[in-house]
Amino acid sequence: MSTDRYVSPLSERYASREMQYIFSPDKKFRTWRKLWIALAETEKELGLPITQEQIDELKSHQDDINYDVAKAREKEVRHDVMSHVYAYGCQCPKAKGIIHLGATSCYVGDNTDIIIMTEALKLVRRKLVNVLNELASFADKYKNQPTLAFTHFQPAQPTTVGKRATLWMQEFCLDLEDLNHVISSMKLLGSKGTTGTQASFLELFDGDQEKIDRIDPMIAEKMGFAECCPVSGQTYSRKVDTRVLNVLAGIAASAHKMSNDIRLLQHLKEVEEPFEKSQIGSSAMAYKRNPMRSERIASLSRYVIVDALNPAITSAAQWFERTLDDSANKRLSIPEGFLAIDGILDLCLNVVDGLVVYPKVIEKHLMAELPFMATENIMMDAVKAGGDRQELHERIRELSMEAGRNVKVNGGENNLLELIAADPAFGLSLEDLKKTMEPSRYVGRAPEQVDAFLTQVVNPILEEYRDLLGEKAEINV
Repeated sequence: MSTDRYVSPLSERYASREMQYIFSPDKKFRTWRKLWIALAETEKELGLPITQEQIDELKSHQDDINYDVAKAREKEVRHDVMSHVYAYGCQCPKAKGIIHLGATSCYVGDNTDIIIMTEALKLVRRKLVNVLNELASFADKYKNQPTLAFTHFQPAQPTTVGKRATLWMQEFCLDLEDLNHVISSMKLLGSKGTTGTQASFLELFDGDQEKIDRIDPMIAEKMGFAECCPVSGQTYSRKVDTRVLNVLAGIAASAHKMSNDIRLLQHLKEVEEPFEKSQIGSSAMAYKRNPMRSERIASLSRYVIVDALNPAITSAAQWFERTLDDSANKRLSIPEGFLAIDGILDLCLNVVDGLVVYPKVIEKHLMAELPFMATENIMMDAVKAGGDRQELHERIRELSMEAGRNVKVNGGENNLLELIAADPAFGLSLEDLKKTMEPSRYVGRAPEQVDAFLTQVVNPILEEYRDLLGEKAEINV
């Protein structure tokens, strides 16, 4: 690690080595060379005077990038693509004259961007599916565990711990739908020339339209893509970058929402993220167990959500067939968006995998509020015993306010049941009232909803992507 210059925390602390490699110089420049080979093979197959010996020479140096030569050349010519054309030619003297034939810089630059983003999106999908898998196990395990639900972070009708987890899962499922759509729609630029008209190929192939029409499909097939974009200027539409980063921002929003809930639940001591044996929660307060992983999820998620503005603004600001004010921005916004979402998903996987639930605390909080929530059932029982519904409703309202004052003003326990038992209008004993305090009576169809959601929505996803399951996340700090 360098200690005398800035080093991105995305690479040093948060993102996996796998995602870092996808955006590494080795991956980039090896892909450039694969594209030059694909172009040469295509041109040979379509009749240009390129020999198999030349192509074999290119292939023999596909992966051993002579960075020193390229770097020295770029100092002279101030052009990254031409510097690497020169460096590749130094290694391949027989093929030197046919490297990059008929192409423009965007042939390697833009096609490589699409290839790298597609590979990165597939890694994101793998990790997202594994987060869903861990959440599915958690939801199933706790589908029957009653817990206090909140609206406006105020106590509301009970739900279950597992049902709450399905709300997190549903948002990730929506993200997966969007992610799959974007992956399926990724198209290479192909080889379109300086303004997208393929004029250079018209010259190379002596105006043979049929051969020119075959160039892009052949390149796409060699690079593992279904097709190239049908029309372009010099670049692929920068709206593609917008779509990609919007998907990452959507995942970030879902992760942020889940992390917020976990942080609030940890404050209530109902749920706790993993805490290592020797982990320090605070430099000053030795007893603290801060939800630092969930906080980091929220922190990185905000970065990704804001980062999605970059390609949107860049797309809007492009002029005609090409401007270069996208380049410096893309070098930052695209890789860093992916590195951040990679770190976020690793954190999500780690947190959910080790999430601790404290049923006794959950029950304590629920039972403190349940008498208020049981008043409708209590009132119905009293009506069945001969009481007047309207009179009973007013008495319950008054007694609920008195019990509320006892809790909030006096710091006492919720004594609503005792107040109702002492009121002859209800004709119910304290023992009768306590029988109504079974939490599972108030969770509605939460357990059944968990079963249905897992069976109908999540399990088919996990089955479809079963080959991607088994991911574990290692958190650096």
